[in-house]
Amino acid sequence: MTLSQTYHEWKEATKREGLEQGLEQGLERGLEQGLEQGLEQGLERGKLEAKLESIPRLLALGLRVEQIAQALDLDLEQIRQAIQETP
Repeated sequence: MTLSQTYHEWKEATKREGLEQGLEQGLERGLEQGLEQGLEQGLERGKLEAKLESIPRLLALGLRVEQIAQALDLDLEQIRQAIQETP
């Protein structure tokens, strides 16, 4: 085996190793970001659900739709839709 062949093999092996490490690191970062994003979206969805569930109680207290929208920081359409979907 010549020096040139040895160098070429070493270069290819190093390249493969670098690609494998890069892929592994990229997958780890992607997974972390995905989990973080999923958690964040889940928390936001939970906050919204809690607000929507409080609408019937606020209506029962005599608040107007506009007051509820302002108090919960929701659009009037969100309030109206939640009222229609309430059994």
